Amino acid sequence: MEFLSPSTLEEALEAKSAHPDGLPIMGGTDVMVELNFDKRRPAALIDLTRIPELAEWGAEDGCTRLGAGVPYTRIIEHLSAAAPALAKASRSVASPQIRNRGTVGGNLGGASPAGEAHPPLLATDAVIELASLRGRRRVPAREFYLSFRTTARRDDELITAVLLPEPSGPQQFAKIGTRNAMVIAVTSFSLALDAERRTVGTGLGSAGPTPLRAEAAEEFLAGEFDWEGGAPLSEAAVRRFGELVAAASRPIDDQRGSAGYRRHALSVMARRALSWSVTDYRKEATRCA
Repeated sequence: MEFLSPSTLEEALEAKSAHPDGLPIMGGTDVMVELNFDKRRPAALIDLTRIPELAEWGAEDGCTRLGAGVPYTRIIEHLSAAAPALAKASRSVASPQIRNRGTVGGNLGGASPAGEAHPPLLATDAVIELASLRGRRRVPAREFYLSFRTTARRDDELITAVLLPEPSGPQQFAKIGTRNAMVIAVTSFSLALDAERRTVGTGLGSAGPTPLRAEAAEEFLAGEFDWEGGAPLSEAAVRRFGELVAAASRPIDDQRGSAGYRRHALSVMARRALSWSVTDYRKEATRCA
């Protein structure tokens, strides 16, 4: 196995172009497990840890530009206001040691449906930045996941950043596992309310071959929600929202949970996330009145 350690993004892109089957590695929280258990044996590893640009974040055109190599711990410490749902999801990732190493870029590169970062990126309409020697392009998260562990990234491209829109309303993330820590999600859910556009975003994790949205649930809630003051919804509306979220899932039975349980859990998490969001929205509306 060839090991490449570029020190600039340009060198990294040249390495990826020369080794399109080369495997990028940053935190290594997934890659090293696959190597150690002999589940993957790439021809080359491309170490990205020496590239400063990938570990930076900051404001850009009304968004927060998050470098693909920023670890979860930094997101929790510095971006809880700029990316609430992603920060909440980051807190649920494994252990402190893993959060110190793991990155959103790694989550996107592996594209596991159970990855914690995916539901918040879908719910908030984030954008993925991809780069190659041919240039840079940006793909909405909602167009990034193509099929099981397959994304819109081309073989000569690296994931360089994620563009996170500025929040315009409450954002939530919920995850169910067999225990509280060090666990892969049985299923997860993210909800984002956009008060300016009066739209709803959702993201479902570990509920299908790819991370998913519940578009019918989004449209339903956008029409039912009190965008002026955040008044509580009727019990029937809350229940219907949960049903529509569950109906959007395409889960399987596996060792972590049955398909039926996943659908039930998604419905419960959706109702809870909605309740939390209504409370937060009403508090903000009252404060600004």
